[in-house]
Amino acid sequence: MTDVTSGASTVPGAKIEPSLHRVMGPWLLLLFIVGDILGTGIYALTGQVAKQVGGVVWLPFLIAFVVAVVTAFSYLELVTKYPRAAGAALYTHKAFGIHFVTFLVAFTVMCSGITSASTASRAFAANLSGAFQLNLESGIGISLVGLGFMALVAIVNFRGVGESVKANVVLTIVELTGLLIIIFIGLWAISAGQGDVSRITQFASTPDSSIFWSVMAATTLAFFAMVGFEDSVNMAEECKNPSGIFPKVLLTGLFITGAIYVLVSISAITLVSPADLGEGETPLLKVVQAGAPNFPLWIFGFITMFAVANSALINMLMASRLVYGMSREHVLPPIFGKVHPTRRTPYLAIGFTTLLAFGLILFVGEVPALGGTTALLLLFVFTIVNIAVLILRREKVEHEHFRTPTFLPVIGAISCAFFAGPWTGRDPVQYKIAGVLIAIGVVLWIVTVLVNRATGVTEKSDLSALGGDGPVN
Repeated sequence: MTDVTSGASTVPGAKIEPSLHRVMGPWLLLLFIVGDILGTGIYALTGQVAKQVGGVVWLPFLIAFVVAVVTAFSYLELVTKYPRAAGAALYTHKAFGIHFVTFLVAFTVMCSGITSASTASRAFAANLSGAFQLNLESGIGISLVGLGFMALVAIVNFRGVGESVKANVVLTIVELTGLLIIIFIGLWAISAGQGDVSRITQFASTPDSSIFWSVMAATTLAFFAMVGFEDSVNMAEECKNPSGIFPKVLLTGLFITGAIYVLVSISAITLVSPADLGEGETPLLKVVQAGAPNFPLWIFGFITMFAVANSALINMLMASRLVYGMSREHVLPPIFGKVHPTRRTPYLAIGFTTLLAFGLILFVGEVPALGGTTALLLLFVFTIVNIAVLILRREKVEHEHFRTPTFLPVIGAISCAFFAGPWTGRDPVQYKIAGVLIAIGVVLWIVTVLVNRATGVTEKSDLSALGGDGPVN
């Protein structure tokens, strides 16, 4: 991985000093994990999940939570075995040793960050319109605001942003506050006899799809809400005794967010019918309007915008940094490795990732397609990570580390591969989006190979340095 703020490239064997080296205790780590998972998914996709399954909107979130927990066990074994600020690319490289496969995993992680940020930009625009009653047209108006927001994110990214775990605490509290407002409004309304609690057991299905497949299709969307737990492995170098505290803290964070998502879903469906909740891109604003009509809507809209804006910024930072790192390792064209002389940021990598985000906002636009593509890309990555755990069992390390029961990675690989498949009823457009993004990566890889040959670059890249952050929800 590369330090984009200094412009220095990681050299194999060189020591990287994280800003909070060995100072993170369990509470800061817990807030970091919860903050990474909370965000755009639950704020933007609750309505779309309800649209597919009806009142049991909580069930797909619960299933997605279970799949995430199973995969988290694989990450726990790997991060305690290799406690480095790395990720899926490192584990893939160690397990398979095929440079092209490692590149594809790293590029897929980068793409998932861009699709996640594009989802957040769309959600930002929709909530801005709803909270402040701007009455933007659902198509052109929202897209234009989303483009403007993404351009602002690019400017901030170009100027350089210092990441801080303490700042993450503040952002987590803001995101958590918004969801707790929904939960309390729901509980208050239920205790006052408002809403319809019976909806939480009502399934919806279509003549072309059974209840089972409707739930499976909805789960492919709900999984986007669990994105972020895999990003926490990058904090391993900054934790006190990572092998000791990481397993308990990560699982605790997942259970906290899972419980919050289920309670938010129950509150939402109790106060707003599935049909109404599924219309538009601001489902939780509708819950506030229905359950607490006197509550200042702009306050909740501001909280939502703040939560998704933070997600977009962090994801675009991650994406541009990964492109820069891949360029420095000679697996993407060298032009993306250029650093601005005064800002010391990878301005061409930022421009490239921003253009991809612009294309997604303009030509894809809608939140379900973008969020679903993010989940699709990560499910492929998670499948590989679960397999990598089993392969890397042959490699021994000197220190003690967490070891997950063997059956869990097997279940994780099968379940992630299952939910990535078209048989779940996943929208075909998500495969098209993912295919175009990966095809761009493959073309750039080929171009880079040709450039390397023409310029006499024969040094093999250390692709294990491409671990990088995963997308943040």
